Amino acid sequence: SAGSMADPASWPELEAAERERRRELVLPGAAVEARIRAGAAACPRGSCGCGALRELGPGLAAALPALHTLVLRGNGLGPAGLGAPEGPGLGGPLPALRVLDLSGNGLETLPAALGGALDPAGPCAPGGPPAFPQLRSLNLTGNRLRELGPGLARAAPQLQTLLLSGNRLSALPGGLLPPGASGLLPLLSQLEAADNGLQELDSAIANLPALKILDVSNNELSEIPVELADCPKLKEVNFRGNKLKDKRLEKMVNSCQTKSILEYLRVGGRGGGKGKGKPDNFDKEESKRKKRDKRQKKDSGDGEQDKLEEVNKLMIKILHIAENPAPMVVKVSPNIKEVRPYIVCCVVKGMNLKQGSALKRFLSAQIKLHDDICEKRTAATIATHDLQQIKAPLLYDAQPPNELKVMPLGRKEIKAKDLVRQLQLEAEEQRKQKKRQNVSGLHKYLQLLDGKENYPCLVDAEGVVISFPPITNSERTKIRKTTCELFLEVTSGTSLQICKDVMDTLILKMAELNKFTLENAEEESVSDGESDMTSEPVNSNPSQNAEQENSPLTVEQVRVVDMDGNLKVLYPSKTDLTLVSSLLTIIR
Repeated sequence: SAGSMADPASWPELEAAERERRRELVLPGAAVEARIRAGAAACPRGSCGCGALRELGPGLAAALPALHTLVLRGNGLGPAGLGAPEGPGLGGPLPALRVLDLSGNGLETLPAALGGALDPAGPCAPGGPPAFPQLRSLNLTGNRLRELGPGLARAAPQLQTLLLSGNRLSALPGGLLPPGASGLLPLLSQLEAADNGLQELDSAIANLPALKILDVSNNELSEIPVELADCPKLKEVNFRGNKLKDKRLEKMVNSCQTKSILEYLRVGGRGGGKGKGKPDNFDKEESKRKKRDKRQKKDSGDGEQDKLEEVNKLMIKILHIAENPAPMVVKVSPNIKEVRPYIVCCVVKGMNLKQGSALKRFLSAQIKLHDDICEKRTAATIATHDLQQIKAPLLYDAQPPNELKVMPLGRKEIKAKDLVRQLQLEAEEQRKQKKRQNVSGLHKYLQLLDGKENYPCLVDAEGVVISFPPITNSERTKIRKTTCELFLEVTSGTSLQICKDVMDTLILKMAELNKFTLENAEEESVSDGESDMTSEPVNSNPSQNAEQENSPLTVEQVRVVDMDGNLKVLYPSKTDLTLVSSLLTIIR
């Protein structure tokens, strides 16, 4: 039908994905609309003219069983397609899918494969195998959903991130966690449902044991259940923009940290005004609790054990924006949205790369992260820079391949278009030499730029391109043995959370490497062990070296903002580094 994917000849992305067994398929609405309208112009009767993708053919899941990421944001998926229980859904289960982005469509109910169907014999029937056993992130922002059912928890039992902002939900969790149900969504850590018109946040929210982030801002909530305080891992809540009955609580949600809000709820505050649990006793109860905990810890001797464990853990210090006289800022151009929209950055100081093979170990660790958590750069890409060679502020932009110029690592300045062509030829030559059917995994990331009208780049204040993800960063800002202050960036075309997870892992690895270097004395050398062999003076001040050995790595927050200065991402925030917190002592 019009606007469908029935004709594979008109969708080379599908043919290429199936032939090369790609793990990512991205079909954003703007690009799809242009394709469909171009096809409509060629139709004899003009009967193909549909401005966006409305449904998926039944062969998608069968053709791409190893798909990890499916992005269909900004299309026309809705009642006539994915949203209809009798519709084709996603054509069957996608057992390897981890990221699904259906934001900005017209869904009024969930797709059948995601639990929207009420058919007891359907794909989400109790007892049946889950359709999406590996799904971690589901983005349903900006649709028309009015309710959710328990079928979603059965279809995606490993779900960690659920984004529901900008829909028409009236209750949360609502049907997602029906009364009496237990064990559903045990890994869900991030739940966002801002701008919905929510009138009820029910007590079942406490049945999400892994919940860390809850955003229900700008709704119509009048009460907050005390059971929310029972969520053991909850670190960040956002209730702003709701008219709560308890005016003290309403004031707190606009000015206090999450911990204070949860303590207020724990002693009886419900949002229903005074007298529903005597929240006026909050300050007194809080003071008693702190004294009691301190006394118990002292009596049991746990304090000494805790101190011993903390000493053995790795340590980093967070420098907040407010404490930094010259914080780094990255502006994001609107041009980047359809190319590679997600970026997370920070600055790390105190890294020792002078000793022996420290630099080599650091670069090897980065390569291993690219192969593993970054899935050979297809999920995310890391770039590390010498901060001293960067002129702030930075701009994350998208430029035409024929105009974008970069000085790749180990090469002369070249146009991005020519660099990609060179790398493609090198990949093809390697494939022929090794007599392989497909290009090696090492070069699969090149395919992420196929069909892009613009290429992503990070540019400093002097117009120097310091990064061209996912291809290379610049020779001008490369890490050397004398580098001790690093600017880190992680970019992705699929998910902000992937960027944060990769950055968390990178910082943990850097802390491990730095500790190893300081504990295993090696002779300093000025050679980088690479082609440039740049020699620079090595600091021989023993007191400064000793000071470095006793100091933790410092991670400075970096703000990512839009062109008007509105905050998009702050890293590391209070909720970041939680995945590795058991291995790190974080001084905030």
